[in-house]
Formats: sequence, structure tokens, C-alpha cells
Amino acid sequence: MKKRRIAILGSTGSIGTQTLDVVRRHPDLFEVELISALNNTGLLEAQAREFDVNNVVICNEGKYPELRDALKDSDSKVFAGVESLCSLAAAADVDIVVGAMVGFSGLKPTLAALEAGKIVALANKETLVAAGAIVTAVSIKHDAPLLPVDSEHSAIFQCLMGAAGNKVEKLHLTASGGPFRNWSKEQIAQATAADALKHPNWDMGAKVTLDSASMMNKGFELIEAHWLFGIAPDKINVVVHPESVIHSMVEFEDGAVIAQMGMPDMRQPISFALGFPQRLSCGNRKIDFSTLGSLHFEAPDINRFPCLELAREAINRGGNIPCALNAANEVAVAAFLKGITGFYDTPKICEAVMSGVSFAANPSADDIFATNEEAAALAREML
Repeated sequence: MKKRRIAILGSTGSIGTQTLDVVRRHPDLFEVELISALNNTGLLEAQAREFDVNNVVICNEGKYPELRDALKDSDSKVFAGVESLCSLAAAADVDIVVGAMVGFSGLKPTLAALEAGKIVALANKETLVAAGAIVTAVSIKHDAPLLPVDSEHSAIFQCLMGAAGNKVEKLHLTASGGPFRNWSKEQIAQATAADALKHPNWDMGAKVTLDSASMMNKGFELIEAHWLFGIAPDKINVVVHPESVIHSMVEFEDGAVIAQMGMPDMRQPISFALGFPQRLSCGNRKIDFSTLGSLHFEAPDINRFPCLELAREAINRGGNIPCALNAANEVAVAAFLKGITGFYDTPKICEAVMSGVSFAANPSADDIFATNEEAAALAREML
């Protein structure tokens, strides 16, 4: 495999640091050309030095002098702001862009990379939730592959490699159930952010972990799967699988189901996307079937986890409604993390914003950015 030059958008977060773990194992295959962070100058500096990164971007422009001075004795060039990130991600010296930024902020640089014809390994699900029609159209227009990094979508992608062109009957997205799978609704209503951050299986950032606890994350993955694989939402099923060993499944017309299995470790889907179509070792644990024991499956409880149904409603309504849902959720999750709201305030806020936002049936990119601002403002007013 020819050596690939990588840009990691959001290198200090969970996906970003695990991407660098994969790069450490394969210095002969990958070279880190660009890294970025919002605020974490200390870790960004350390990464720039370790991987001898050419371009480093701090998106919070107020942090630029600090990072510039910290790296003045290095060969790294330091930039500030999202516009710089978009320009550098689209540059000729980048082969593959890892979209690991958190939330809506990942949309603009992802579009810039796709418009430049880059391979995009996408971990930022909000990009497709907010602007799925636009992002996929840009990907097709510029012949820029979108490779999924989410474990569930990577699993479906891998299963489809064995489909041989046969028609897909249904996608089955697996969900761990999160930390509240066995809690009553009354207990969940009293949950704190600390409770919600105790994920039983996965090591993820705070935003994704909280979305997993509410099952909004799985709702977003349903929307993402619709855009990635062109499958109607009513053909995408969600099933709770607490062991998180089967990462997702594809069902065919004859009832046959292909599943992708592995221990819960994000380095597997990351390495698969970076090395595609070649599989690479990534230091993850392997399944020992002799000790694995039973695998369990159950239907999600919409009464206790209403966010999943809100996401399905959003994609069924279409237009800019999924974008509004995402914006409202970002505001609500941030408030819950600060202890301002309760756990079930998030779906209440999201539902109200979905009802109150100005509807656009076929939104342009400008409409999506406007919807994000409007929906976030509506959510903040509710707080």
C-alpha cells in the first residue's frame, strides 16, 4: 500500500487520539500532515512534535498565540480558525481526511475536503445528520469516497462487501443500551451527568457518551445509515445488544443475515477506514469464542429512551428537521453536562425545537447553517 498522508480534524478527542494509535503502529503506511483541535493546545503541541506534523490548526483563534509560541522551535506551521482548517484539509498534500470533530462544527471542513476530492473517513455523525443530502451529493459530484468510521456503519460497510450486489432487505443497527439499560424511567429522570458518562463498553468522548445514554446517538446513526447506504428509514432497525460484540447486521431477501463481530474497540473501524481495502493490525483484543458465552438482544424501550423515536421522526419529516434536532440536542447536552437541566429535558427541548423551527423542504448549505443557528437559539431560549 502506498504511504498515505493524513489530516486528522479533531486530533485531541477520542477518535483523534485512537487514530494516532493506529498511525503509531504503521509509520511505514501513514504520515500525519495536518492535525487540529478546538482548545487543547497542550496535547496538540505534543502530537505535533511526536508525529512531526507539517500543519497544526487551533480552531479557537484566541488560543493561537499560545500554540504558536509553544511550537516556535519546531518545523510545524501553526494556523488558527475553521477557515484555515478548511483550506488545509483540501490541500494537495493530503490524501485522506479523518473527520473526528465533535458536533455540527465538523460540517464545513468535511464539505471542503469532499469538494477537493479527498477520501473522508467520517466519524462525525452530525455532519450527515444535519446535511446528509448535501454531503452525499458533494461526495458523488467530486468522486470523493465517504468511508464510515462509526463502528456500526463500518460493520454494515464490511457486511455489504459480502453482499455481491444482492438487494438489502433491512439493516440492523446494534446498540449497547448504555449505562441506563436496566434503570427505571424514574431512576433515569434523576440521573446526573456523571451517571450518564459511565458507559459499560466503549471509551468515547463526553458528547457521544451522553448521546449513547439517551439513545440519541443511535437515532443519529439511523439517519447516518440512511444517507450512507441509501436505505429507507423504515428498513433500518435498532436492536439492543448489551455485549457490543456484533456491531451491526445486514439482512437479505431470503432471510439470510450477515453480521460483523469484534471486541468493542474503535481502533478496528478506524484502521479499516485508513487502510481500506487492506486490513491492518491495530492492537485490539480478539474474540475468544470459547469464553465469550451468550449474546443477548432486545428491543429498545422508546418510553424510557424517547430520543430514538425523535430521530426517526426527524428523518421521516426530512428537509432541515434533522439539522434542527441536532442543534437542539447539542445545546441540551451541554446544559445537562453543566447540571442546568435534567436528563429528560433533552428530548423535551428537541421536540419543541423541531416543532418551532422554520421548515425548509430542500435546504441549501446556507439554509442548513441558518437552521443550525435558529434551532440552537430556540433551544437556548427554552433553557
